[in-house]
Amino acid sequence: MTALLLAMTASVVYALKIQRVKFARGRTTAVLKGAVVRGTNDRYLLGAREGQTMIVHITSVEKNAVFYLVGPDGAGLAGAEDGADISDWTGALPTSGDYSIVVSPTRGNTTYTLEITIR
Repeated sequence: MTALLLAMTASVVYALKIQRVKFARGRTTAVLKGAVVRGTNDRYLLGAREGQTMIVHITSVEKNAVFYLVGPDGAGLAGAEDGADISDWTGALPTSGDYSIVVSPTRGNTTYTLEITIR
């Protein structure tokens, strides 16, 4: 019973790791660095408007960091809809609101650099 409670508590802690992306004044690109433990993910929220172009690129020393992109309505835009492991995406945003970028490792743990551009 204790092990189950600890497992549930750990999953809640990881689910709450969400960071709002803020761009420096006058900048259209944000560069974020992080690390993800196997079995968890990092989630970034970023507000954008319909018609803007988003460019997302992720790199890692271990070459095992990937992401998927989810729209304000919860629909998968990149990676999420087909389970693909992606490290680059460019596209026009279909609606205004908060977009989620979810970063995870494909194997083991990973440290990564995530670059997000909005135009």
